[in-house]
Amino acid sequence: MLHTPPMSETVTIAARYNGPPKSGNGGYTCGLAAHFIDGPAEVSLRAPPPLDTALDVVREDARVVLRYADKDVAIAKPAALDLTAPPAPDRAGATRAAQNFLGHTRHTFPGCFVCGQNNPHGLRIFNGPVREGLTAAPWTPAAELAAKDGMIGAEFLWAALDCPSYWALPNAGDLMAVLGRLTAAIGRRPKPGEQLTVAAWPLSAEGKKHSAASAIYDETGAVIARAEALWIEVDPERFR
Repeated sequence: MLHTPPMSETVTIAARYNGPPKSGNGGYTCGLAAHFIDGPAEVSLRAPPPLDTALDVVREDARVVLRYADKDVAIAKPAALDLTAPPAPDRAGATRAAQNFLGHTRHTFPGCFVCGQNNPHGLRIFNGPVREGLTAAPWTPAAELAAKDGMIGAEFLWAALDCPSYWALPNAGDLMAVLGRLTAAIGRRPKPGEQLTVAAWPLSAEGKKHSAASAIYDETGAVIARAEALWIEVDPERFR
C-alpha cells in the first residue's frame, strides 16, 4: 500500500510517480513539499525532480525547500487562493468528455503517472472538452492511494489537480510546457472509491507563461480541492 510520506528531513519521489520519463510528476512533487505547510500552499518548481533520490527538507522561515545537493527542486510557502470553481460538470458528461482526451493522440509524456495513457498503474485522469473553456474527467481513487488514516493522500490530490490544468490550455497537445508553480487548497481528502470529477479551465497567457485552474468535486458536486497552475513553455529538446 502507498502511504503519505512522514514528516521527516528527507522525502523521495518513487520512480512510479514520474511525469517525464526521468523526473517526478510536478503536481505530486508539489504535494510532497506542501505536506510541510499548514493550509493552502504555493509550490514553485525550480528543477526537474529526480526520481528515487532522497531530497533534503530545508526549512527557511515560512518556506520549505526540497533540495538535492546544492540545487533547489521545489519551494513551498503558505498561500491564499482566491479561486472560484464553476459548478461541477455532470459526471456522465465528464465520462463522455474523457473519450475525447487530446492526449490519446498528442501526448509528449504518455507514461505520466497522472495523465499518461500508456501508464496502466497511474491515475489515468483524461480530461476532455465538456464545452468551450472547460474540460473534465471522472476519477475514482484506488485504495492503494490511501494514507495511514485511510483517506487519500494529499499528494495524490495535488497530482490530480496538476495535469488536467495543462490539458485545459487552448493549445494543449501542441504546446511543450512544464509546470512552474502550483497553488492549491485541499478542503477535504476523499476516501478510496469515491466517485469524483476533475475539471479544469484556462485563465490567461502571456508570452511563454500560461495559467489555468482545476478543481476536484465529490459525488454531490461540492468542491473538495482546487488549484491554480502556471505552465512555462520549454524547448522540446530538453526532453529528447
